[in-house]
Amino acid sequence: MAQLEGKAAAVTGGASGLGRATCEALSAAGARVLVIDVDEAGARSVAERIGGEHFVADVSVLERNEAWVAQALERLGGLDLVYLNAGLATHCGVGDDFDLEAYRRVMGVNLDGVVFGVHAAIGAMAPRGGGSIVATASLAGLTAVPFDPLYAANKHAVVGLVRSLGPVLGAQGIRINAICPGFAESRIIDTIRDQLQEAGIPIIPAETVAAAVVDLFDGEQNGEAWFVQPGREPAQFVFRNVPGPRAAGAT
Repeated sequence: MAQLEGKAAAVTGGASGLGRATCEALSAAGARVLVIDVDEAGARSVAERIGGEHFVADVSVLERNEAWVAQALERLGGLDLVYLNAGLATHCGVGDDFDLEAYRRVMGVNLDGVVFGVHAAIGAMAPRGGGSIVATASLAGLTAVPFDPLYAANKHAVVGLVRSLGPVLGAQGIRINAICPGFAESRIIDTIRDQLQEAGIPIIPAETVAAAVVDLFDGEQNGEAWFVQPGREPAQFVFRNVPGPRAAGAT
């Protein structure tokens, strides 16, 4: 991880779960870390433990993303690595259980938080010659999820955004990738933890996902979605090509 030594990193949702583990992994790799979360006490605790900085921000608000980028520039002297990880469980569907407030909130954090974070970060990264962004998606962004379609919707959107931005940002020296874990240790699985355990579904340690995130920061990938599943090495998810148009009269 020699190329991460001394890098300035920012992690949203850094107070717990995948964010906390990634803050620790980045610090261990020699990066200076800004821990960002709505949970001030949690963010401060992680920052103090790793010798980093902390900042309170609701990533669903554009101005708060611009604020954490400004703080990274002020406190860390720049911005090289960004992990857009903040996320929420949906807790509603599209039928009788639809809740507009819950829907807006989860889309605001899970999707807007990535869009706003990228928008704010690239303005700080490009003048430095580039950088690397990783966004937390999910296996729910790679397949159908009948028990939580709205979560699948925002995670599919994150994957599509990353794949589409890869060549665009690459021209500015900025790489962007998505990490797509299965059921991993985080607050998002709290409401289904018992069901997962009863079904014998293994929960991925947060540190396993964090290691994959750091590998993406340390690598050369761009515009890719990497899955993390128990018993498998993290790897790029390979999408099939979209069928092209068929010429008139062809069979």
